[in-house]
Order: sequence, then C-alpha cells, then structure tokens
Amino acid sequence: MPEEDGAYYGKHGEPRKYDPTFKGPIHNRGCTDIVCCILFILAILGYVAVGILAWSQGDPRKVIYPTDSRGQFCGQAGTPLENKRLLFYFNIMKCASPMVLLEFQCPTTQMCVEKCPDKFMTLIKAYTNKKDFDYYKNFCKEGLTNTMSVPEILKAGLCPAMLTPSKPFTRRCFPALGQKGGAITVGNNSQFDDGTGTMRDAKDLVDGVKNATVVIEARQVVMKIFEDYTHSWYWILIGLVIAMLTSLLFIVLLRFLAGIMVWVMIVMVILVIGYGIFHCYMEYAALKGEPGSDVTLQDLGFQTDFSVYLQIRQTWLAFMIILAIVEVIIILLLIFLRKRILIAIALIKEASRAIAHVMSSLFYPLFTFFLLAMVIAYWAVTAVFLSTSNEPIYKVFNETACEHSRKTCDPANFSTTSLKVDCPDSECLFAFYGGETVYHKYLIGLQFYNVFLFFWCANFVTALGQMTLAGAFASYYWAFVKPDDMPAFPVFSALGRSLRYHTGTLAFGSLILSIVQIIRVLLEYLDHKLKGAHNKFTKFLLCCLKCCFWCLEKFIKFLNRNAYIMVAIYGKNFCTSARDAFFLLMRNMIRVAVLDKVTDFLLFLGKLLVVGLVGIFAFFFFSGRVKAFEDTAPNLHYYWVPILTVVVGSYLIAHGFFSVYAMCVDTLFLCFCEDLERNDGSAARPYYMSSTLHEILWENKAEDPSPSSAQLQQPEDEDVQLKQQQTQMQEEEAA
Repeated sequence: MPEEDGAYYGKHGEPRKYDPTFKGPIHNRGCTDIVCCILFILAILGYVAVGILAWSQGDPRKVIYPTDSRGQFCGQAGTPLENKRLLFYFNIMKCASPMVLLEFQCPTTQMCVEKCPDKFMTLIKAYTNKKDFDYYKNFCKEGLTNTMSVPEILKAGLCPAMLTPSKPFTRRCFPALGQKGGAITVGNNSQFDDGTGTMRDAKDLVDGVKNATVVIEARQVVMKIFEDYTHSWYWILIGLVIAMLTSLLFIVLLRFLAGIMVWVMIVMVILVIGYGIFHCYMEYAALKGEPGSDVTLQDLGFQTDFSVYLQIRQTWLAFMIILAIVEVIIILLLIFLRKRILIAIALIKEASRAIAHVMSSLFYPLFTFFLLAMVIAYWAVTAVFLSTSNEPIYKVFNETACEHSRKTCDPANFSTTSLKVDCPDSECLFAFYGGETVYHKYLIGLQFYNVFLFFWCANFVTALGQMTLAGAFASYYWAFVKPDDMPAFPVFSALGRSLRYHTGTLAFGSLILSIVQIIRVLLEYLDHKLKGAHNKFTKFLLCCLKCCFWCLEKFIKFLNRNAYIMVAIYGKNFCTSARDAFFLLMRNMIRVAVLDKVTDFLLFLGKLLVVGLVGIFAFFFFSGRVKAFEDTAPNLHYYWVPILTVVVGSYLIAHGFFSVYAMCVDTLFLCFCEDLERNDGSAARPYYMSSTLHEILWENKAEDPSPSSAQLQQPEDEDVQLKQQQTQMQEEEAA
C-alpha cells in the first residue's frame, strides 16, 4: 500500500479484508454489554416498584373530581355526594386573592351541590320567605335549622351571605358574567347585593376575579378543545387512516416506479407549498380594508380564541413568508443536488428491492408504535398517581386579622383547639394536597426517576426497531443469491438475535442518549426558572449549553444508528461497533455527504407530501370551505384542533413507513462501503451489490478522496490468492 494510503487509514482504522467465510450477519455470536443489560433489568424492576408504590399511594380521584372544604370528592360514585357533581363557592370574590394561585384553593367555604344558583338572592331577604329560604338551603351546610337567626347562621358559617347567578364550568360554579349595552352584568343585572346590604357594580366582580382570569380562560379553552375532540374523533381517525393508506401507496409505488415517484414527489411538494403561498396571499388580500384586520400580533396579545388570529392580516403575511422561505430553500437544494438525485434514486430502487423481499418490515413500525404507546401510557399513569399521592392539607382561613392565619389544622377537632378560641371567626378548610406521606420526601426524586426511565425505555424501543430492521436488510444485501440465501423470516430472525444477544448493547446506546436528553430537559427547566433574571452572562451560558447538547444529541443519534447496524451484522459490543461504524463512514466521508443525506432529504420530501395532501384535505373538510362538506363536517369551536391533530398524526404515520426506507438505505449504504473494501468485483471476489447500484455509485468514486477498492486490499502473493479461490470453489461444490 502506498505510504499516503497507509497514513490515511491510520487515521480512520483498517479496512475490511476479504473473508470467504463471511455470508452476512454472523450467526455464531455471544451476548454483548452484559453489565449494562443487568443494569437495565434492575432499572426496569425498580420502575415497576415505583409504579406499584405510586398506584398504592396515589388517588386519581383528586384529579377527576373537585374537592370541597372537607376534602370530599364531588360526584364520586357510591358516596352521598354522588349526585352533587358541582362545586359551589360561598364567596367567589375571595377567589381573586393572589393567595389562590399560591395555595390552589379559594379561602372560602366550598360545598358540593347538584346545580348552580340561577338567581340573585341574599340570606336576609330569603329568610323572610319560606319558599326562597327552602331554595337557599340547597347551598348551605348541614346543621342549619329554621329556628336559627340570620346572624347566628352567618356567624356559624352555615350559609353564604348571598347567591349570584352562576354557570357550571369545569364542574365548578362561576358567576354568569355578560355584557348588556356596553356594561358588565352578572345574570341580567348591572348591580348586586354583596350580602351586607351594600349594592355593588357587576364590574367589581370582574375586577375581583381578574387574578384568576388566565386560569379560567385556559380551562375554558381546554374544555372547548376536549368538546371538539368528542365531536370529531371519528373524522380524525378517518384522516389518519387516509394518511396510512397514502403512505402505504407511496411505498408500494416506490417499489415499482422509484425514479418516477421521486420526481413526482419533488414536483408535488413544490406545488403543494406553492398552493399554500397562494392561499395565504388570497386570505391576506381578502382582509384588506376589514375593520380591525390591521392590528399587529404584538398589540393583540394572547387570545384564548385562536380564530381571532386568522382575522389579522399580519398572521397570513407571516404564514406566506415562512412558506416562501421553505419553498426557496427546497428549490435551491434541488438545483445544487440535481446530479446527486439520480444516485439517490439508485439507492431508493435498491431499498425498494430489499423491502420487496422483506415485506414484513413495512408493518414493523406498528409493533414499535405499540411498544412506545405502552411506555408512554405507563409513564403518564405513574406520573398522575405520583402527583396525587399526597394527603389533604387543611389550613386556617379567617375574615379578620388572626395570628394563626394559614396555619395547618385538623377539621375533626378544630372547634376545640386554641386556634378557634383565639380566632372565633376562623374556619379550617381544605387547602391543597401535600403533607408527609410514606415517600413524600422522595417524591421529586421518584418523579425524576419516572421521567428518566421513560426516556431510557422509549430510546430502547426505538433502538430495538433500528437493529431489527438493520439485521433484516443486511441479510438481504449479503445474500449472494436473492432470496434463496436469505432466512425464511428475516425480521423475526433479526428481532430474536437482537433480544437474545444484544439487549445490553441496546440498553447501553439508549442510556447514553437518555442521559443527554435528560440534561437538555434540566437545562430547559433552569431556563424557565431563570426567565425573570437579568443576568446576561447566565442567559448566554444557558443558550450555549442548550445548543451544545442539542448538537451532541443529534450526533449520538447518528452514531447509535450506524452502531446498531454494525452490531446487527457482526455481533460485537456497542463501543467496538460504534468505532467501526465511525471509521467506515470517515473512510467514505464524501459518499456519506452526497449520497446518504440526499436520500434522507428525498424521503423527507415524501413525508412532507403525505402531510401536505392530508392536511389540505383536512383543512377544507373541517373549516367548511367546501359546500359539499358543510352538512357533513362537525360543528366545532376551533376547527384547527382536528386539523392540527390530523397533520401531526399523519407525519408520525408517514415517518413510521418512510423510516423503514431510511433504515434500509442506511444499512445498504454501510454494506455497500464494506462490500467495496472486501471485494474487487473479480470472479474470485465478486461484489454483492446489484450491477445497477454498482454502476451508478461507482461514478462517484472520482470525487471520493479515499483510496479506491483496488487500494483497499493489502498486496497478496499468488499462492494466497490461489488458496482463497480453491477454498471458494470447494464451498460452492459443497453447497
């Protein structure tokens, strides 16, 4: 080997030597990374223990049902409050206190009721009329008698001083605020009696609850979104089925018309984005001269009704500019990569042939989705049970100044304690869930463990899918006679090898990635906590760290992906496989840049096309822009909710199908690079690649600074070559 070639390979490892016994993925292999396998199993057992502990201590009713002042759940089946599903506040104006946002509970008596009050009424006026007083009793606590006077009732805190017309919202009774003649009203009145005989304006009630406005509006938006899902879920499923069929159709067409389909995808993506630009311009032009359409987004601020933004010209202008930039970038990339597209099409064609022989690989993403759904569900349920594992905390609330205000108390014996004696008008009311439970001191640590294991398990499932598909497609590439030399069930064979021998390797690679991801989560948490800080150096440092760890995560994902391919082929441990994959890619750096990444770009365009087509269809259907769908489409608060859901779901489905192609291309590319190093195309050492793939890829060799395949092999004397040829002939005769 020339001296400069030796120096080149000294930097990037030794090339593969010709091995007549190599027939693809090694069958005789041993377990790898056993220590990490044991660690992963112990971590899973600990995760199960955390789940059992959370389920035994947690109470999801705290999330489902509202809680009254005595810590009871409103509307819980099998209890006296089963029919009392709504929570009523004695004095809703006290909910405006900033303390509400700190302690998550209004400092006023709350009780469960069957329905909210629908008229104005004060206790003083209701007391004089039996019918009104009987109605009033529905909103009073137990222990009220007809012989008690109004002062006695109010002193004992048995009834609210007044009732205001209210409407149920998130299972709670809130004042029925409205507007009449430009004035704020509650019910149909612009004034109300606050229970002490003083008449107050309804706008005071609005001012009083302004601190809770954001929370109430956010809850209202969530409820509307939930209602939209209940009315449109079956149409969303139909949209996702259409996305799945469209993705599957593209995959099938790629099998037979790879070259044509790639160009069709390119043209259609350009046309779909072009239509998006045209539509945004038409909306922008249509709003010209409309009242209020020239308001800027900055002046508009945050609005819970997101349809308001679509009435602003600046919104459509922003959409149009973003789509135009994306369109220009795609066109420029296609112009500069026009020569490489033909080479990428050759890889896609070869991948189509491989998938045709391994059709079960197209359905493997469903198995991955199923495992990921289990991981997500377990994490979510465990998180909910952990967050509801605390006990109810009761605190002292009082009308006048009291030294014991906001201290914890016990409602069972509060009336006999010194707290009640020192503060006669105080009450012991439910405040929030907290306290010292069995594992409350370690609750934050358990939640962190839950999040970390979620990342680890999710990355493990993804890694398992990558190694399984890599093993199946490597079996195809290294089969000299296809499909006769391939296993009967390549996907199941690869899955069995991955789980039996390389669980530790999968755990090792996913652990490294999970550590980086959890660090990124912590950095985001710190950034959120330090938003109010004005230290520019801290902000700059956090920004640099977030950028560095983002790049590190991308690099680890790329390295892991190629390491799993090498593990699937040779059965070595993670570090050795990652090193071999990295050096192999470095020895073929130009091919990686101009071949593999161009193919990824074309597959990404395929995903965009599926998402764009399904998204446009969903937009016209749910927005009612097409008259044929006006009577069919559901009546929604926000039509963008199902549209966004369909778009995101379509991308995930398309990504699942096209990721099989991407993994196939990456596997075939690494096998191709090794094929060039192992063989020279002679009768004694023929290439395993197809003649078409070799013809097109070999055109790229002139631009590759790495030595050619003829230089990849060490000089061998004629006796060695003759011996290798004889060995191969004997093997063929034996076969």
